[in-house]
Amino acid sequence: MKKSIFYHAGCPVCISAEHDIISLIGSGNVEIIHLGNDRNRIEEAEKAGVKSVPALVTPNGNVLHINFGASMEDVKK
Repeated sequence: MKKSIFYHAGCPVCISAEHDIISLIGSGNVEIIHLGNDRNRIEEAEKAGVKSVPALVTPNGNVLHINFGASMEDVKK
């Protein structure tokens, strides 16, 4: 089974959402991407449809924007 991908930027909103996502779906079912530390994945996130973080991309390609931590433009700075 393909994993979901959780993109975030490390802010408190993102970290809280990360903990909730892991609690809900399990760490084995989600890949965690910290875009502040892994900047080469920003383009991938944008191509997947991520407009702001935190966001969860499901295995079938749906993007679930969770709360609002930062826009992708802010992440790129």
